[in-house]
Amino acid sequence: MPSDKQTQDDTSFSTFFSETGAGRHVPRAVMVDLEPTVIDEIRTGTYKQLFHPEQLITGKEDAANNYARGHYTIGKEIIDLVLDRVRRLSDNCSGLQGFLIFHSFGGGTGSGFTSLLMERLSVDYGKKSKLEFSIYPAPQVSTAVVEPYNSILTTHTTLEHSDCAFMVDNEAIYDICRRNLDVERPSYTNLNRLISQVVSSITASLRFDGALNVDLTEFQTNLVPYPRIHFPLATYSPVISAEKVIVVSLFS
Repeated sequence: MPSDKQTQDDTSFSTFFSETGAGRHVPRAVMVDLEPTVIDEIRTGTYKQLFHPEQLITGKEDAANNYARGHYTIGKEIIDLVLDRVRRLSDNCSGLQGFLIFHSFGGGTGSGFTSLLMERLSVDYGKKSKLEFSIYPAPQVSTAVVEPYNSILTTHTTLEHSDCAFMVDNEAIYDICRRNLDVERPSYTNLNRLISQVVSSITASLRFDGALNVDLTEFQTNLVPYPRIHFPLATYSPVISAEKVIVVSLFS
């Protein structure tokens, strides 16, 4: 007989992973990009064995930092395939609570295609919660001059079709890496690891037993005062480098 702790660990693990017939655990995730470069890094990288190939979806050309291309033209060619993959994953869930959506506000795919996806999810899964983790552009760390336009256009969809949105500011993440982690030139790996720590903390209540925010609906109930004002501020501390941890442990 498995112990209570073992049963709890198995349950918490299966929240975000499903077990295949071969006994492998696969993330309940679909990764989408309108051009293949970034997702090809996953296909050939360290974690290529972790994801099912059907869950990594790419188009042939990117949205060129253009909201309209991501929403109305290039994005429309791939949306049905994405929704089919989402449907397959949701059919494998014993109790689907909702969706966690990770995207940027500044890019053409992150703004335009995500807006289209959220609109379609609202139609197909009307009562299911949608939580966003969004990367908001900053003037000091900008890759395209049209980022403000993309952000404004996708914010409308965020207001209407998202239940709770956690914003991450690009510039703030860079500053934390430089100031707190002593990383002079932060890479995307540094930024993503920092963001993943915050996301892990936010979703811990979904994966482990607790009294608060035990499902996605409770996030909205506890954090959102009014449906359209659903942008809680995420704070996380302490953020210190490994070297500082060693120094503190030596003198404590």
